[in-house]
Amino acid sequence: MSENIFYRQTHLADRLDEAEKKEAGAYASSYMKFLDAGKTERECVACAVEAAEKAGFVPFVPGTELKPGDRIYSVNRGKSMTLAVIGKQDLSHGCNIAGAHIDSPRLDLKQLPFYEDGEMAMLKTHYYGGIKKYQWVTIPLALHGVAVRADGTAVPVTIGEDDSDPVFMITDLLPHLAADQIKKTAADLFTGENLNVFLGSTPLPEGDDRFKAKALELLHEKYGLCEEDFISAEICAVPAMKARYLGLDRSMIASYGHDDRSCAWAELMAICHIQAPERTAVCILTDKEEVGSDGVTGSQSTAFEFFMQDLCDAQGVSLRRCFEQSFCLSADVCNAFDPNFPEVSEKRNNAKCNYGVGILKFTGARGKSGSNDASAETVGTVRRIFADAGVTWQMAELGKVDQGGGGTIAKFMANRNIETIDAGVPVLSMHAPYEAVSVYDCYMTYKAVKAVYERR
Repeated sequence: MSENIFYRQTHLADRLDEAEKKEAGAYASSYMKFLDAGKTERECVACAVEAAEKAGFVPFVPGTELKPGDRIYSVNRGKSMTLAVIGKQDLSHGCNIAGAHIDSPRLDLKQLPFYEDGEMAMLKTHYYGGIKKYQWVTIPLALHGVAVRADGTAVPVTIGEDDSDPVFMITDLLPHLAADQIKKTAADLFTGENLNVFLGSTPLPEGDDRFKAKALELLHEKYGLCEEDFISAEICAVPAMKARYLGLDRSMIASYGHDDRSCAWAELMAICHIQAPERTAVCILTDKEEVGSDGVTGSQSTAFEFFMQDLCDAQGVSLRRCFEQSFCLSADVCNAFDPNFPEVSEKRNNAKCNYGVGILKFTGARGKSGSNDASAETVGTVRRIFADAGVTWQMAELGKVDQGGGGTIAKFMANRNIETIDAGVPVLSMHAPYEAVSVYDCYMTYKAVKAVYERR
């Protein structure tokens, strides 16, 4: 009887057959290429457009007649993207949505970043998202982004990824002189104004600010940019490390940006691999989640409504009716149980690596503050979807009740009267410059999103 009434979990290595293990390995390989190519939201969108067009997606032109099976996408200012496969049923029956964010914590360059001190050229930064500042010190960094000249010309910038490129770094004190430093708490070891990136130590032969001038000269030679162009630039310092298999068994992937690109890639591959679903399938790749989802490219923007309104108008359907009949999987990562830090997790309800996609009924902080908190009916719906598609899942929450917490885009989708629940890949070392996820969990999240898209 216990086999029927107990809820039991099984390690995916014991559940997957050899064919699925091989599929998981191939999926991991493609995902790692995406991680290396997409270290900013702009780069992720460029990768997504390339993959989508290979899968038959075309840019959406409002007013275009749409028929079942049509594959369309829309890019919002180069930093977010929405894709759709038109379903057999019209949008009065709702649509199946999956939403993930493609921004990750990083160090943005300030508007006037260049200065020199101690005969060194340096860069001032302003961190983006929730980070532990000390983790970003003494690691190789690369510069990614775009600078826009006064004439409107956009100049892409990438330095530090090619093996022949130099890298950048934030320096730290040697332990011999750190007696006062190590007495500080981890939060006080570095301030935001301490996160200054080393740029160069060679001067021009003469003139003012010779070290800063030399660095600017080199950038001008490579990109044709002057200092004023960096005022209208979005350039950030990100880890220069590549995605690598982690562990002797290669069961995990170590990389920058698993939060939330592990879910974004699952969404993108899933919508590329479906054909003619019953309901219209919609993939959202959004920006600004790490800083509250505000702005024109965040999930609180009306850009999503405009896209959906155009689809509804093409079918003579009310957007309001479409939303109330829709279902959304807010595909965002959760924390994985870490045996090095068991004290922050309630083990019975925390996700574990290699046990499948983590379903979060709620996120938020402490008393579920700022959470969507999906209904029992919504949890039942996602259980049924996953069971029918053979998706291995586990329930999850973000640590012990009074420990802290976090948020996703779920509440913003739910505020549109769309039935919404969170689910995603469990992550170790979340928001660190180098995070870790399970190969099997990534693959299972892809299966989960595909199952949602194909929901009848």
